[in-house]
Amino acid sequence: MIDVKYFIIRHLLSIPIFFGSWIAFQSGLGIHFALAGLFSIGTYALSNQLIKVVQSRLIVSKYGLTMAEYRHINTQLKEAKIKLKQLNGYYMKVRSIRAFKQLFEMNRLAKRIVQIVKTEPKKFYQVESFFYAHLETAVELTSKYTLLVSQPVKAYDVQIALQDTRETLLEINEVMELDLRQVLSSDIEHLKMELDFAKISLRKQETPLLLKGETLDGRKSIDS
Repeated sequence: MIDVKYFIIRHLLSIPIFFGSWIAFQSGLGIHFALAGLFSIGTYALSNQLIKVVQSRLIVSKYGLTMAEYRHINTQLKEAKIKLKQLNGYYMKVRSIRAFKQLFEMNRLAKRIVQIVKTEPKKFYQVESFFYAHLETAVELTSKYTLLVSQPVKAYDVQIALQDTRETLLEINEVMELDLRQVLSSDIEHLKMELDFAKISLRKQETPLLLKGETLDGRKSIDS
């Protein structure tokens, strides 16, 4: 979502620069229409890149990252997206409902983790093992599983290998679930703090109301 937002802003700012430079090159400098258009395209590309640099610096400043860290996280996210596409490609290759559900759950967990880190890049450091190992292992094991399950040979050793792979994939799912909990841990703690603060505020507001109610009851009893 961050990339899309900044992409739209970047091009909305560059389009007026493109047309303004075209008019300036053609009318102000007297350059030929077609040549002015080429220069304007170059100006557009240059302004786009400059705005992109400024946006990147705003992002790293917002999340307390260095430019090198931000680029590294972006690289890891791009690689994770490629691996997710690979996982999605195995849906039609599994041969059982159980394997399909397992693959679906694995994809769901992985996509959620990637989306959270994409939205808040600093959370990458809470789940580095997911990007460096867990997702890669999931892709490799799923690839081997779909290869074995598609073979016409149903020998005992093949069945054992399939069973072992299924069990390992289940363990990978559990590990990914822990990764998701880890990346959400700071948000959960923050939510708990907000809830505690809200409860304290509500108690403070309720106390004077109760006292006021007691006074009114007292007046009623005196009038009677």
